This record gives sequence, structure tokens and C-alpha cells, in this order.
Amino acid sequence: MDLTSYAEWAVRLVNDPDPPPELVPLRDELAAVFDAAADEQAMALRLNALLARYPVHPQLSDHDGHGWHLHLAEDPAATAVMGLAAVVAELGADRLGRCRDPRCGLAFLDTSSNRSRRYCSARCASRANVAAFRARRRNGT
Repeated sequence: MDLTSYAEWAVRLVNDPDPPPELVPLRDELAAVFDAAADEQAMALRLNALLARYPVHPQLSDHDGHGWHLHLAEDPAATAVMGLAAVVAELGADRLGRCRDPRCGLAFLDTSSNRSRRYCSARCASRANVAAFRARRRNGT
């Protein structure tokens, strides 16, 4: 069962400037998980606390002719937390990131094969590369 899509819910919530009021506390707690990703112990403590607070209730489903498969609970908070925890457990804490463009800072999951993602989107990467190019031209290098 690939839980990356569930982890993407966590990313979308962290990056949402105007989430539903009931999800604002969770957004802030998930943002703290991304901010603590460089310190794996601190990140794990935060994520474990969220897992305890938002337990997952898996269910079997056979919708749309796909046969029996697992779905996580209907609670978006629990599924986002579980997905993020699964990505960290399977791929590592270094897969959680914040955009390196100083004007951005959005959260992202690095699903690249070589763990090289530094920006939340191609747009931010391009903007940073253009800014670096212009700075080099200004400095004559």
C-alpha cells in the first residue's frame, strides 16, 4: 500500500494559507514536523505525538471494481499524519523539505530517486536559478 498520496495531503494542508478552521491546529503541528525534519529525533517525537492523537482506522473497500484493498479512515487529519509517518519510515526524514527559495518556504516531499529536490516546484527552482544567473552576471563571473 503506497501511502505517499496520503502524505501529499499533509503537504497540501501545511501549504494551505486558509485551511478550514478546524484544521488550523493540525496544519501548524504538521508544519512543525517539516521544520524539525533536520533533527530526526525531534521530528519523530512530533510525528509520534500526532499519530497518538489522530489514530488511523483502516477499512477494506472494493469500490470501482478494484477488488479488496485498504483505505485509511475518512478522517483527513489521521490519513495525512499516517501518510507522512509512512513516508518517513520507508524513505527517511530527509524526504521532508521546505522550499529553498527565500521568498517561498512551502513544504514538499522529495520523491526523487537521488534525494536531490530543493524546491517545492519547477517555478521556484527556475526563479532561483534565474536569480543566481543574474547575480553571477552582475558580479562578472
